[in-house]
Formats: sequence, structure tokens, C-alpha cells
Amino acid sequence: MWLHFFPHWRETPDADAKLACFCTSPAIRHRAANLASEVIGTFVLVLVANAIGSKAVSTSGPAAGVGPYLVACLVWGIGLSLGGTTGYAINPARDLGPRIAHTVLPIAKKGGSNWGYAPVPILGPLAGGALAGLVVKLVF
Repeated sequence: MWLHFFPHWRETPDADAKLACFCTSPAIRHRAANLASEVIGTFVLVLVANAIGSKAVSTSGPAAGVGPYLVACLVWGIGLSLGGTTGYAINPARDLGPRIAHTVLPIAKKGGSNWGYAPVPILGPLAGGALAGLVVKLVF
């Protein structure tokens, strides 16, 4: 990302736009609501993705090659329905690694990396995934 946009960093005056290339940020900063959004999005992702490949739903599972397409459509649907509030990290690695990269890379006039918000897209998906895993274990 950094190398691709290297000539553009100097020309872009908006530090928030530069940060948005790397990590998520909420539309409205409300910790509890932002955390709930991440928990719900990840919960839906893990629960439905598990159902897509589950033998309990279909004895043979999806046709060869269709499973990844269905999961991609699921991620897209989550983004369309829930992504507007927080940018839907729904995976701690989606936010943490790029945020670290933003911190260490030399980007002209980049501003801060918003580490005060970083726990939300890390802890929310971990909690949502754990809750969905618990539901899967209890139901199946």
C-alpha cells in the first residue's frame, strides 16, 4: 500500500484519508456502540461461515468452489449492512497489522495512527468470534 501510493502521500493534505488506507475508524466515536458493531459483525461472519460448510446444514456441503464465493458474499453483505459505523474490521488482523504499518512507515504529513481506537477492532472481533464459536459448539 505504502509503495503503491508513495507519490500521492505528499500531495494528499488530509491525514485521516491517509490513515483510512490502512485501518478502520468509526463514523461516530461511541466506544460501546462501535464495540457492539464489531462483535455483531464478527459473530454473524463466524456463525454463517460455519453453517455454509457444516455437514449439519447439508450432508455434502456446498459444491466445490462455491463455499469461498459464499463466504466472500457474506463478508460483502456484512460490510454493506454493518460496515458504515466502524468500517467493519471483523478480523483483528485486518486492522492491527496495517495500523502498525501506518505507525512505522515514513508517510508525509500522516498524522497519528489513532491508537486510542485500536482496541475496538481488535477486542470486538475476538469477542464476536468467541461467542459464535460457543453458539456453534452448543447448537451442533
